[in-house]
Amino acid sequence: LQRHDAGSDRDTLTGLLDRRAFLSRVGEVLTQPGEYELVVGDVDRLRRLNEALGHERTDLVLSALGSRLAAAFNKDASAARIGEDEFAIIVPKTASHTSYRVRDALEQPLRVAGFDIYPTVSIGAVMVEGGPDAPDAAELLRRVELAVESAKGAGRGGSAAYGRALESDSLSRLALEADLRNAFVRGEIVPFFQPIVNLNTGAVAGFEALARWRHPRRGLVPPDEFLGLTADLGMMNDLGLLMMTQSARQLAEWIERHPLAGKMFCSVNLSVGEIERPHLCEDVARIIKETGLPKGALKLEVTEGDIMRDTAHAAEVLQSLKDVGASLALDDFGTGFSSLSYLARLPFDTLKIDRYFVLTMNKDEGSAKIVKSVVNLGRDLSLEVVAEGVENAELARLLLDAQCHYGQGFGYAPALPAQEAEVYLNESLADGAAPIRARSA
Repeated sequence: LQRHDAGSDRDTLTGLLDRRAFLSRVGEVLTQPGEYELVVGDVDRLRRLNEALGHERTDLVLSALGSRLAAAFNKDASAARIGEDEFAIIVPKTASHTSYRVRDALEQPLRVAGFDIYPTVSIGAVMVEGGPDAPDAAELLRRVELAVESAKGAGRGGSAAYGRALESDSLSRLALEADLRNAFVRGEIVPFFQPIVNLNTGAVAGFEALARWRHPRRGLVPPDEFLGLTADLGMMNDLGLLMMTQSARQLAEWIERHPLAGKMFCSVNLSVGEIERPHLCEDVARIIKETGLPKGALKLEVTEGDIMRDTAHAAEVLQSLKDVGASLALDDFGTGFSSLSYLARLPFDTLKIDRYFVLTMNKDEGSAKIVKSVVNLGRDLSLEVVAEGVENAELARLLLDAQCHYGQGFGYAPALPAQEAEVYLNESLADGAAPIRARSA
């Protein structure tokens, strides 16, 4: 949250104007004739930074960004921190390339408490004519924040300018929000299953369950269009419980119908912060008991960020999850800040290598060394290792040579509806190996 002293118009963390004072300043500026530009920069993935570094170190990052923004413009500009991760500035249009200057100020690398930080920002901009017909400050800020949302929709580091088309996009988002709330009730959110293959035998060892939304009018809504919205609506815990329940039931059915498949597992991602959810362990215990799954068949994937917020508490929760019969995977291993400091102390069964290192290991010597190091580390700690991002035969062979246990990626299959995933499993059992492009080249 933004912090300010009583009676002050300054954000105490950065020294810039706070949101209320900035709105007042914009109102004053717009009484004067002339053309102005309002630009907002939203710091990408601030939540992830908070998870990894903690609030105090993240505050140092935000303070430095505020100083850089203020230094990048002259006295004709008014700069502010208008939200936890948002900076804003209004300048006369005589200033050139305002958006570029904001990006240049906020995206310079930082070193904080021994960590190298490379910020990226999503930028929205709006032009306005000052004078008696100018919109009020709140309306102008609403417009530029629409542009920011549009920029964020294009991925990290995007830019967008306000236009009328964004108004219809905003209405569309409101409709999608209402549909999403109802989707949970109507059973439109379902798990799709991506095969995880034993690299040594070629057999399907398990699946990762990934959420998909079957919208009655829009068809299959891509995850990047609704997962962020789910988080914004505060429904990620609901999604997590739904995915665990449905995935466990499906896995139990497959185990019963296909005894020759052996000890299959299904991985389900815990959403950001879900490890802190009350009754998580009780829910997992109930699901395992109701479905009759063998111990370890339900595998819960956790990110490094979730652990680093409170390592001691995370250790307690993870051990409780193990005690009730779940197995545990550390997801995207290698992308965090201090993996080795806690890995040996926490009760994980599996490491998942981030797909970036796998995708580039045949071209980049550094990535190849990281993959081999993670595999060796897993072996030393008696952990299984899953490589994500196996897109072709060459990568599969390299991973097999490195003695990696499992592979997962489009080279085998994308995430499949339950019925198609069972067909894939049947073909694997009939042929003695998974029918995968990665093995046929």
